[in-house]
Amino acid sequence: MDRLGSIGQLVTVILIFIFVLVLAYFATKLTAGLQKGRMLGSNVEVLETFKIAPTKYIQIVRIGEKYFSYVVCKDTVTLLGELSKDDIAVPNKTGGGTSNNISFKDILEKLKKQ
Repeated sequence: MDRLGSIGQLVTVILIFIFVLVLAYFATKLTAGLQKGRMLGSNVEVLETFKIAPTKYIQIVRIGEKYFSYVVCKDTVTLLGELSKDDIAVPNKTGGGTSNNISFKDILEKLKKQ
């Protein structure tokens, strides 16, 4: 009898774990959908971010029809200047950035061959 109770407890714990995983999955999907809905139709878009130090980044931002470069630090944001549309190359969104980026799939395939 004691053995049957232990198996029952194990099955119960596994079912609760699966239930929590499913809840976490749907909560994440819901949160992402809400965030995406807020971002649609926005006039502000971060086009590119370049890390220059552990907590310092240069960002190119489109605000309306104008482009700006900023330095973003831990506690401050500093405007470097306004850029013309000809000064920047907009990254390809479908390719995950510029053409010299390598996808994770390519790296994985290369490692499998070695």
